[in-house]
Amino acid sequence: MDDFAQLELLSLVSKVTSEINNYMGIADKTIAEFVIAEHAKCPNLPEFQAALEEYEFPKSLTESIDRLVRTLHPGYKRDVRNGKDEKNGKVQGSRSKFTGLSLPDKALVEEDDGAMDDTFALLESMAGPPKAKANGNGRKRSVSPVEYKREHKRHRHSRSRSPKRNDEFLFEDEFGRTRPHRPSEKHDRDGKRGRNRRDSYDEPPRQELDEQPVLYKIYPGRVTGVKDFGVFVNLRGVKGKVDGLVHVSAMADHKVNHPSDLVARDQEVKVKVMKAQDKRISLSMAEVDQVTGEDLNVGRRLQDSGATGANAMGLNGSGEDLFADVRTGVPVVEGKGAGRKPRKRMTSPERWEIRQLIASGVVKAADYPDLDPDHDAIINGQEIEEEEDVDIEVRDDEPPFLAGQTKQSLELSPIRVIKAPDGSMNRAAMQGDVLAKERRDLRQSEVQDKAAKEASKTDLGQEWNDPMAAERRFASDLRQTAAQNGKGQEMPEWKKIASGKGAEMGKRTNMSIKDQRESLPAYKMRRQFLDAVRQYQLMIVVGDTGSGKTTQLTQYLAEDGYGGQGLMIGCTQPRRVAAMSVAARVSDEVGCRIGEEVGYTIRFEDKTSDRTRIKYMTDGIMQREILLDPELNKYSVIMLDEAHERTIATDVLFGLLKKTLKRRPDMKLIVTSATLDAEKFSSYFNECPILTIPGRTFPVEIMYSREPESDYLDAALTTVMQIHLTEPAGDILLFLTGKEEIDTSCEILFERMKALGPSVPELIVLPIYGALPSEIASKIFDPAPNGARKVVIATNIAETSITIDGIYFVVDPGFVKQTAYDAKLGMDRLQVTPISQAQAKQRAGRAGRTGPGKCFRLYTENAFQNEMLPTTIPEIQRQNLANTILMLKAMGINDLLGFDFMDPPPTNTMLTALEELYALGALDDEGLLTRAGRRMADFPMEPSLAKSLIASVELGCSDEMLSIVAMISAVQTVFHRPKEKQQQADQKKSRFHDPAGDHLTLLNVYNGWKGAGKSDPWCFENFVQPRSMRRSEDVRKQLVQILERHRLRIVSCGRESVRVRQALCSGFFRNSARKDPTEGYKTLVEGTPVYMHPSSSLFGKGQAEHVIYHSLVETTREYMNNVTSIEPKWLVEAAPTFFEVAGGGKTGELSKRKREEVIKPLHNRFAGEDDWRLSAQRRQGRGGGGTWG
Repeated sequence: MDDFAQLELLSLVSKVTSEINNYMGIADKTIAEFVIAEHAKCPNLPEFQAALEEYEFPKSLTESIDRLVRTLHPGYKRDVRNGKDEKNGKVQGSRSKFTGLSLPDKALVEEDDGAMDDTFALLESMAGPPKAKANGNGRKRSVSPVEYKREHKRHRHSRSRSPKRNDEFLFEDEFGRTRPHRPSEKHDRDGKRGRNRRDSYDEPPRQELDEQPVLYKIYPGRVTGVKDFGVFVNLRGVKGKVDGLVHVSAMADHKVNHPSDLVARDQEVKVKVMKAQDKRISLSMAEVDQVTGEDLNVGRRLQDSGATGANAMGLNGSGEDLFADVRTGVPVVEGKGAGRKPRKRMTSPERWEIRQLIASGVVKAADYPDLDPDHDAIINGQEIEEEEDVDIEVRDDEPPFLAGQTKQSLELSPIRVIKAPDGSMNRAAMQGDVLAKERRDLRQSEVQDKAAKEASKTDLGQEWNDPMAAERRFASDLRQTAAQNGKGQEMPEWKKIASGKGAEMGKRTNMSIKDQRESLPAYKMRRQFLDAVRQYQLMIVVGDTGSGKTTQLTQYLAEDGYGGQGLMIGCTQPRRVAAMSVAARVSDEVGCRIGEEVGYTIRFEDKTSDRTRIKYMTDGIMQREILLDPELNKYSVIMLDEAHERTIATDVLFGLLKKTLKRRPDMKLIVTSATLDAEKFSSYFNECPILTIPGRTFPVEIMYSREPESDYLDAALTTVMQIHLTEPAGDILLFLTGKEEIDTSCEILFERMKALGPSVPELIVLPIYGALPSEIASKIFDPAPNGARKVVIATNIAETSITIDGIYFVVDPGFVKQTAYDAKLGMDRLQVTPISQAQAKQRAGRAGRTGPGKCFRLYTENAFQNEMLPTTIPEIQRQNLANTILMLKAMGINDLLGFDFMDPPPTNTMLTALEELYALGALDDEGLLTRAGRRMADFPMEPSLAKSLIASVELGCSDEMLSIVAMISAVQTVFHRPKEKQQQADQKKSRFHDPAGDHLTLLNVYNGWKGAGKSDPWCFENFVQPRSMRRSEDVRKQLVQILERHRLRIVSCGRESVRVRQALCSGFFRNSARKDPTEGYKTLVEGTPVYMHPSSSLFGKGQAEHVIYHSLVETTREYMNNVTSIEPKWLVEAAPTFFEVAGGGKTGELSKRKREEVIKPLHNRFAGEDDWRLSAQRRQGRGGGGTWG
């Protein structure tokens, strides 16, 4: 055995010793060596357990030792490398190569001997304090205090030194032994025994005395003198004897004739510090509620807050103080100096300007005591402390359970999302919509020219010189007022029509609900469907969109008795909007209110009750229900609707429900699909039967472009105009990729139609995308009035999710916006890609629903055959899997290679997800779920956000983080930026900007909305979407419930917002970037160039050196979304397994980045062809090759 193998064996002995010590309280390496030797004699786990049974080793301990030996023993490692213990075959070869992906699964049931893995110890502890310690074999890895109920019986005073047992707390130390913790014997001022340490966590901390009065802070005080001009008040809560003056005008909000009318000497009052200068303190009683101590004018504090809300002013005097705990009841824990801004070293020009101002007498030298700190330090004989320049870099270490399996050791090829990267369609997608870019630039220039023209007409001289003016107003305010009164703020005409404010639309149908149900194709198959459900446990249903699969099949099942006896019929949807709208439609047909017999559940919203029999939900909700109840005992039938969309949650549900069906023979599973790949589903589900619902389809004529289109948006709009002017009656459906393209296209089409004059038939332009308000979205279903034609411009939501009658013409540019994992960025990225052939057929089929139609494909037939994939790549093969794997680990599924995926995800994606979870602290060194990971799995959000929220509890800022996480999780953005009011909306948004970044800007918005009484007028005034704010509030309430269930405290950090940024670092350390000297930023993980988005509060304001971001948005370049400035050392503190200080912390040691930037002079002019250049350094470019510098 070589030296390295010997070290590995010693490490294994140490691990096994620690494991035996945890379980049995015996720390003896000889026993560990004996156990390892016994393991070598046993060929499998059952024999090893039998060998140790006579020594009373718990079953879970033997399993843990077996896992350690197989993972760390050098002999087993060698066998795994050589593949000796693995069977032949592709899967077995992967198991031997990727051991971290094939850990044994763990059952979620408690074992017979009472031993339990530490992963679920936290959940067991939530049931309450244990009655008694069962035995010494409980595996504990952390000190967990247990408080026993105190007796209310009085005891006589004892002279014994040991305290009473009922005043003690029992702790279990790392060896499993019970030890008492004795509280302090000190007495407080009331003579009672002091509170113990645990009680201090249950009560707000005692308020510390301030060194000096804090501006706009409320203090209790005592009146020490009453004068004609006011009263003197002695402040409490400040060190020393500090008195201030309350002027008679600041004693009440009404006129006071004499101060003695309100107060008397020695009376207790509550005052607010308004001004403090040269030991003269001005106070106010009028702005404080004298009964509750509540601040009646918190706008001042928002305006002056140094840490957060620095610019969150102008909230009409109704904004709640960002950190006022008097309203929320949340304890505030502030550190020293929380109210002061962090000192920033002044630059030389700034010091020169201040010296000039002092010399001219404008400012006092006493106002700038730190003008020259270096000079003052030398005079006082102090050492000058240099600013620490921390340079960090990513660690090269691999997680122990993934040693030799990551991209650092193996070359793994990613999944190809695009079939032909050099094809004409991908080139058009990368080039983007040229027309939209040109129009955006033109519109911005027009807005700027108009603003400049209006500003030139505004004369501010009279306003400034008028001594009787109520308030001085800036030019921007006057421009804003003029803009509001002008025509530029009116809603565009196309949007008036789309929102129902223009022409009247036709009536949808005169049929009753019963006639509508019976007219659907699914009604003809009702008997065959119910017979098949009774006969088979699992079946596939294929039917076109609009055949009635989603709305009718669940009702047929309920009518046949499957929703009785306390059981429900569950139906999953891939989108939240679909679950809500379908539930609303079915409730109308059933004749009940939503939430009664028919309900829905989506993330952060539950509209069900005990009476619910048909429940629609997103596939993610169903996944979480299996996490809580693997057998789904509440359901009699599960219907996986729209399974052809193949979302990540749907693919995971396939494997989970196959396991559930084995344990629940009485449960039925129905999988519905709108495409013709049902054979693949049937073969996956054990060759189950397929029921086809015939649809109402008509022939569709398909036409291709002769040449590739360079600008697909312009070509699409031209095609729509040609159809409208040359083709017979019939509505048009145009597929585009996103909101911006759709809004631009609506505007262009309306202007083009307006330019043609009244002689041309009317064309009604209607948009449809996910973020559109429901009242506008519902207009697409209304028929066009007589003599007019409507064009519906939609995203891929109109492919299969919704059915629009009257469509005869489909325009298909051939593109879709989808997320794909980018290995360079280490995260998912939204990008425009060509559609698949299956999607193209679905889009063409939309034209044949009402009658014979036409489909105009804006790409060549050659591109259809050679540049499009046959089917869409499932999400599970192209997106980040961190959240999915965390969920599977929480269900006890550790063998990811052995999980029954329909299409297994790529190995490198799973390995990257495991690395991310390990860095977040969700997995331990063995690849198993930690307690923190189990908590993270309980939060319905991405692991990074969950980790930030959990870390905020320890940092004492969970109240602030709850608001931020709720705002990010609930909606994409809370700000409303209409095209016709962009400048005004940006001005309002800038009032909430925080100098620390966008996350705290969101916090300012939430606090401003809350302080304004959560009113809609406040939202409209500040261009904030009230619906988004209400949803954020609902999300926040549910997150509070989860924190309370885990017994995590909700505390506020007050004005010390640094803690909030540190908490964000703990979750988003991978999304960190460093300022690039040349332009923009570069990510710390891969060095990819990224840029600050113009909408960020940090844009153009002396951008920070290091930042973290929530996501990336790709338009013309990679923009960071939701950015916050950070200190680089926080990254090392938050993720020590991922980041390290450059050079290992050694002085003078350069990081990899700096070593690459070192200029190497060419000292030998005869060395080669580049002898005339200054340096041999290559500049890193985004694309292929690089340029010489």
